[in-house]
Amino acid sequence: MSDQFSNIPLLVGMIATLAATGVVGGILAGLLGVGGGIVIVPVLFHLLPFFGVEDDIRMHIAVGTSLATIILTSISSARSHYKKGAIDTQLLKSWGIVIFLGVLGGTWMANMVNATILTAVFAVLALVVAANMAFRPEGAHLAEKLPPSPIKEGLALFIGWFSAMMGIGGGTFTVPILTLFSYPIRKAVGTASAIGLIIAIPGTVGFLYSGLSVDNLPPGNIGYVNIIGFLAIVPMTMLFAPVGAKIAHSINTGLLKKAFAFFLFLTSLRMFYSLL
Repeated sequence: MSDQFSNIPLLVGMIATLAATGVVGGILAGLLGVGGGIVIVPVLFHLLPFFGVEDDIRMHIAVGTSLATIILTSISSARSHYKKGAIDTQLLKSWGIVIFLGVLGGTWMANMVNATILTAVFAVLALVVAANMAFRPEGAHLAEKLPPSPIKEGLALFIGWFSAMMGIGGGTFTVPILTLFSYPIRKAVGTASAIGLIIAIPGTVGFLYSGLSVDNLPPGNIGYVNIIGFLAIVPMTMLFAPVGAKIAHSINTGLLKKAFAFFLFLTSLRMFYSLL
């Protein structure tokens, strides 16, 4: 691994790729509310083997590093949406603790299962998200408001649990769920950006701690969080998340959603292929 890091052109290429990923992830976090993690995780997953990272830990490192980047991205994105009045603070109060408990459960499970299962979870759910983005009719909804307890809390638990397992900020699930129950898309995106913070902080701590006892971590890692990846991605996500939030309030994002759905579809297929 250290020999790989002594290859300066390869290292520079990795940093440049991660910085570009941060730009895309930041814009998407603000624009679509899907969270940069849905881009960051697959990029890291495919980059890490070039640096000798073993297959049994690369998905855990991708997820842990992604969650760490989402902390600052969520702060930047949520601040922009809050200024525009696009965050439902009442929903945050009622969902916050349940999402937090879901994150604890998802983080625990992610560190209990092997890399194959963790990769399969990401691949399956990315495919579901892609299908929702591509085929769900604009404005389609199930009801005029969120369902009563305990279904409402069950949705929050699902968001926290599987977002932690996938290394994503929560918007990937929060936005489609809220819009199914007639939430305005901009308020759903804004609220999702704040939920990302509830997911990212405990998730990152969990992946940091659980990875400390792993022997074959690459240089630059603290637990399952890769500091080089974090430092390359975060400045770009923080710079460009407000840009995405600004664009979200001025354009129709329908076509972009379909293009991103296609990207997710290819990402999912590539991860399934890696499992074979």
